[in-house]
Amino acid sequence: MPRVNRTDRLYALVEELRACAPRRLTSRELAARFEVSARTIERDIGALQQAGVPIYADVGRGGGYTLDRSRTLPPLNFTPSEAVAVAITLARADGSPYSKAARTALQKIVTAMSDGDGDAARELADRIRFLVPPDEPVPASVPAVLEEAMTARRVVRMQYEDVAGTRTARDVEPVAFTASARTWYLIGWCRLRDAARVFRIDRVRGAALLEETAPDRRFDELPLDPRAAISRALEFG
Repeated sequence: MPRVNRTDRLYALVEELRACAPRRLTSRELAARFEVSARTIERDIGALQQAGVPIYADVGRGGGYTLDRSRTLPPLNFTPSEAVAVAITLARADGSPYSKAARTALQKIVTAMSDGDGDAARELADRIRFLVPPDEPVPASVPAVLEEAMTARRVVRMQYEDVAGTRTARDVEPVAFTASARTWYLIGWCRLRDAARVFRIDRVRGAALLEETAPDRRFDELPLDPRAAISRALEFG
């Protein structure tokens, strides 16, 4: 096949692995297919894996790369404007829960678009510019361990510093995330206080997942002052 630029090659690599799945392809086979070195293919595969593409590698005789077809997207009919609208929304979500996952999701969407629409979306996105005041504070990002605790419903052990600067160790059962302006909070059941509490993300000084699965607590059932945790459910679907 004719030589292509790296962006097109990454897209073609995914499609090649999708078409051959569940059969495995070696780096040498892929290198011959795209007329590059096996080392270049290995770097490309690594970049795709970091972007969240479910590519699996087996070593040894009969090994190679394969793609989990059940977890990939076929070509999408997103218009360039729709893709850019998603990108604008995500660009405003820095510091929010799962913001890193949102960026990899956007990469998957653009990768799964047709070549023409993907190029048009990138060109349109380049004409969107944000004005950022030089003194605007950078929002504190939600630590990945808190995201994982919420997703996996695991108890998390936190080092938390209150408004007075007092630091305490707390085991918390995560229940929900909420936000006020650009500040994010974790709502959970604090075992230290044996009560529902709202923890400001930028005051979490350390966190670690415990092996224990958290009890199934619903936000609406928490004995919590609504003024302390004003929120609304994310409309999904």
